[in-house]
Amino acid sequence: MGGLEAGTAAADTESMVSRLRGEKGFGMIELLVAMTILNVALLAIVAVFGSSSVALRRASRISTASAVADQQMEVFRGLAWSTIGLDSASVSAADSTYKCDPALGGSCPNSTAPIVTAGAPGCVAPLPGNCLPTRTVTGPDQNRYRIDTYITSVTTVGGRATKQVTIVVRDLGNGSQTLVREASTFDQLG
Repeated sequence: MGGLEAGTAAADTESMVSRLRGEKGFGMIELLVAMTILNVALLAIVAVFGSSSVALRRASRISTASAVADQQMEVFRGLAWSTIGLDSASVSAADSTYKCDPALGGSCPNSTAPIVTAGAPGCVAPLPGNCLPTRTVTGPDQNRYRIDTYITSVTTVGGRATKQVTIVVRDLGNGSQTLVREASTFDQLG
């Protein structure tokens, strides 16, 4: 019986060693590992494309909103200092989004008393829409934007009266989120 066990052990050892040295199935394991690594890399690339698309869309909206704000500010730059103001009836009817803007102060809702209003000739044709405190425009990208205009009186250190025009452009497609805030000071002396 000792010889039989020794022969069996030798045969088992030889077959075990040959099985351990054999490379059957390793190609399949290598392929599975390579496919897993490739899957992880491709999913990472797809995620980068998705976030890049969102960032590019947001940058486009901000760029368009900036152009819309510049266009609105240019209207006031073309007016005489005494006619720079907003339509008084529209200011008193402003909504809570308008009244809660930091351009009017820190509390919410703020009083619209500091807003400078003006009548003719600043707020007559061909510029009636630009003299409204709030208006909606369609940008060159075919998206809708809300333009809020704030004009407040500011006295400089030298005692000269100035008017500060603040333009806030909000994204109507995203819950009136503020995209651009632009301010400029207009001096009575020009």
